Amino acid sequence: MPKESSFKLTYATMFNPPEELHINFEAALQKIKSNLGQEYPLLINGKERFTAEKNYEHSPINTDWHLATFQKGTAQDAADAIAAAKAAFPAWSHTPWEERVALLRKVADILDERVYEVAAAMVLEVGKNRSEALGEVAEAIALIRYACSQMEANGGYVRDMGSDPLPGFISTNQSVLRPYGVWLVISPFNFPAALTAGPTGSALVTGNTVVIKPSSDTCWTVSLLVDCLRQAGLPDGVVNLATGPGSTLGNALVESPDVSGITFTGSYDVGMNLYYNHTNLKYVRPTILELGGKNPTIISRHADVEDAALGTVRSAFGLQGQKCSAASRVYIEEPLYDKVVQRMVELTEKFAVGDPTERQVYLGPVINKKAYADYQTYVTDLAAAGTILTGGKQLKGGIYDKGYFCAPTIVADVPRNHPLWKKEMFLPITMVERVKDLDEAMQLANDTIYGLTAGFYGDPSEIDWFYDHIQAGVVYANRPQGSTTGAWPGFQPFGGWKGSGSSGKNAGGLYYLPLYLHEQIRNTVRRA
Repeated sequence: MPKESSFKLTYATMFNPPEELHINFEAALQKIKSNLGQEYPLLINGKERFTAEKNYEHSPINTDWHLATFQKGTAQDAADAIAAAKAAFPAWSHTPWEERVALLRKVADILDERVYEVAAAMVLEVGKNRSEALGEVAEAIALIRYACSQMEANGGYVRDMGSDPLPGFISTNQSVLRPYGVWLVISPFNFPAALTAGPTGSALVTGNTVVIKPSSDTCWTVSLLVDCLRQAGLPDGVVNLATGPGSTLGNALVESPDVSGITFTGSYDVGMNLYYNHTNLKYVRPTILELGGKNPTIISRHADVEDAALGTVRSAFGLQGQKCSAASRVYIEEPLYDKVVQRMVELTEKFAVGDPTERQVYLGPVINKKAYADYQTYVTDLAAAGTILTGGKQLKGGIYDKGYFCAPTIVADVPRNHPLWKKEMFLPITMVERVKDLDEAMQLANDTIYGLTAGFYGDPSEIDWFYDHIQAGVVYANRPQGSTTGAWPGFQPFGGWKGSGSSGKNAGGLYYLPLYLHEQIRNTVRRA
């Protein structure tokens, strides 16, 4: 955000931004739309590389819009990127941590200066509305800065331990956390800036070198982020960008014995397969996984109806439900069920669905043709099993015929044994259910392999009970800004339990940075 503004954009404050935000975004959007179709290279050892095969990226808003052209990297490109990172590791890991912090802060400052440019590209590429896109770039900046501040707060993770009581000797011990080596960052389509910048910043500031592999749907935002890293002056080979298919380039990256650690954000099935492949080598290596969610909202009979309904639909339908933190299950105590559901439907039907570059639009398109087809499959299934209260259709006519637009959908009366109560759909669909009491709601909420986020609305006296019993890594109570979404570095670090995460530590939090380091205990003995 502009430095002269006191406004700080986050996912909590994005609903009423100042006019300057819109003015600056419109200017950036017009500039970037006038220069579509550029080609972006791989980046290996500081050198641009172009491949024979290309990936032509089109916008999900209007598939006639050719946004940019990217390289389809091969297994050899993967090997070269890893080799470059491996060669750069000794010098980078021995660069004083204070210098690494200074360079990463420079990256954050550059990204801050380019925030509107990157957000405009993201709106066109992902279909995210402008406030969500600007919020994500701000989050990417905050994640890098938070990693730097944690490195400083912990003195580079060097700590003196106790001294051994050895007569005639002085024996000292020191704990030093040291980087692993080459770190692979595989980022998802839905948060290409934040979920690339966060792990990349953490890996770099701790002394690892990095290979970035973005989703093939969203290479543009990541390429702009990598350009900010280059602009800051990081040494050649410290950051490498490899774009291309997961089945070839991606597998070659994951299966390489020279990759020392991985951060992956994506689906449960892909993540678990990656985990097995990456750890099935000579020894176990760190694998940080964030694998989605089936996030519940529990609404007590004592809840404020407006806060509960508004917070739930915001979390259910922000980014078209394509968030791993989306509110996809809603359990409402029977006395308040009808009022809450009625208000949810009313609010949902007020959401504008269309071109997310337009100021008034809240929901844009889903990401691609497959997601569009999946939506129709799911709503057809749910209509047969339950009651579609609103939505339940692909949108047709006018602009809708050029992109992948789906109506936000609320479904009721679906039998509790239906598989979609437990399957992550990743689409603008949420399911509501009445429950007799909070204990029943909690049992249903926890009955899933996932444990990412969860929300609660009720009396203050009930909140501690909710926190105590819910099985999730990020939990919110009485939050109208979003029942299950809106994490922010340094405020609500983001990570999951059970099948939602592998580390038990949340990104943007106090305990995340050490995941990129392993401990060495140094014992030195000399005669007294």
